[in-house]
Amino acid sequence: MSMLLAQFVNLLGAVLLILAFAMISQRRILSLIHLFTLQGMTLALATAVVGYVTTQPHLYLSAALTLVLKALLIPYLLHRIIDRLQIRWDIERLINIPTTMLIGILVVIFAFNLAMPISQMSLKLASGTLGIALACVLLSFLMMITRSKAVPQVIGFLSMENGLFFAATAATYGMPMVVELGIALDVLIGVLILGVFMFQIRAQFDSLDIRNLEQLKED
Repeated sequence: MSMLLAQFVNLLGAVLLILAFAMISQRRILSLIHLFTLQGMTLALATAVVGYVTTQPHLYLSAALTLVLKALLIPYLLHRIIDRLQIRWDIERLINIPTTMLIGILVVIFAFNLAMPISQMSLKLASGTLGIALACVLLSFLMMITRSKAVPQVIGFLSMENGLFFAATAATYGMPMVVELGIALDVLIGVLILGVFMFQIRAQFDSLDIRNLEQLKED
């Protein structure tokens, strides 16, 4: 039974990777938020399953916190932000989609090869998830550096944190609860601050293209 659940965790990790891959090819900001919401729900389910397999009760609280924060509250805040900014599309990319997807494939191959030595020394539950988690982090970073608008970069940052949280859950069976609560609060405050930051960019430049910040010069 535990072996089957361990395989289920690997399956959920694969879903996280597919969602991260889908995010780098999206043009609509609304679709990015929906994919991030699905990522949060998948992460919460994976955390709960790991808690059941390893008999770690605190992971159930982590799963509930992840569900509330990353599948409900943060997506709600992101929806409010894009409604206030009246944006739905993000068509300006620094690299076109086919090239981005090709780079994404190379990033995934690199991540799995980099994590392979560690995976061979880790527990069975974590052996198939470290490469997935690292690939999710690198794909999220790729999304951040290939977008010129602020909102997709914020979503990429949040998705990167999802990958790190999945790695911590699968490899070490979760962080201490005080640390998890602190990180959750930091992420929530970060989203609020970035929301204010995006409103300031829009008010100053009438655009969310962060390349406009290069125009700022010291007096």
